[in-house]
Amino acid sequence: MKEFNLIDHFFKTKSGQRKDVIIGIGDDAAVTHIPQGQALVTTTDTLLSGVHFLPNASPHAIAQKAVAVNLSDLAAMGAEPAWISLSLSTPEVDEDWLTEFSRGLQDQIEYYSIQLIGGDTVQGPLAITITAQGFVPYDQAITRSGAKPGDLVYVTGTLGDAGLGLAIAKNEIEQATKESLTQINHDFLLKRLHYPTPRLLTGTQLRRIANACIDLSDGLISDIQHILNMSSCGATLNLENLPISPALANSVDQETAIKYALSAGDDYELLFTVSEEQKGNLETTLASANIQVTCIGYLNGNVGNLELKLKEQPYQADIKGYQHF
Repeated sequence: MKEFNLIDHFFKTKSGQRKDVIIGIGDDAAVTHIPQGQALVTTTDTLLSGVHFLPNASPHAIAQKAVAVNLSDLAAMGAEPAWISLSLSTPEVDEDWLTEFSRGLQDQIEYYSIQLIGGDTVQGPLAITITAQGFVPYDQAITRSGAKPGDLVYVTGTLGDAGLGLAIAKNEIEQATKESLTQINHDFLLKRLHYPTPRLLTGTQLRRIANACIDLSDGLISDIQHILNMSSCGATLNLENLPISPALANSVDQETAIKYALSAGDDYELLFTVSEEQKGNLETTLASANIQVTCIGYLNGNVGNLELKLKEQPYQADIKGYQHF
């Protein structure tokens, strides 16, 4: 199958259709319309076989995750997704693999009402690059640099699930964990790894409420430092407040659960800061949308310093988030 036949068969017919796409797949470039009063938000992420997903991972899951991690970046900016582009490097034309991959891509396209508007296919090591674009009102994008001392630190969802899910997928869990791991928890943790949920509704709800926001892709302890550095703040985190799922809590001891919650990447939850004055507004807004958020600490003026506490006692831990290099 030649490149253009591959594109037509697996991607063009499943790209979706939005009214703001003037020219989509088929020309040298896409042509799109940006609504009046909106700014365009663009992000790109690459997933490599053996680095971001296991070589034997389901192609359906790979496609879904490749889209989700990009939409998570848009969510952190308060943007609504519109379009994606795909660059696919594959060693060979495996029609069964491509069928499942394109099905996973189409599922995301339909669920989030986005459109695949272009990209590229090449022969090479398996790698998927997605560029996602979306809209946010001109003056309402949420950045990493707006946090202030005194802000409260919140996270969505639960933390650490994908970390244990990865250990399960790689068969790297201890015997005690194997013995305590039920089938329900096993399946839940793997789903959190392979099928992350971008918090798009939360992101749009946080406009004009949050001072700063970031998505948790490399681990809480690593990602919060980006906000601290760009906002010239420090932070104190109360570890007893970390939102731990029953699946994680019932599978490992407390210390291990805290380690996963602090350091494991791939959760794709949102971490954001809110002033005390906006706390009531936040609770009212998110409660009406049935969104789970947890306050895990606060910011201070100790620039770049991250203090960990467990029940008011200093918590010492040699924990780092995911390092790309």
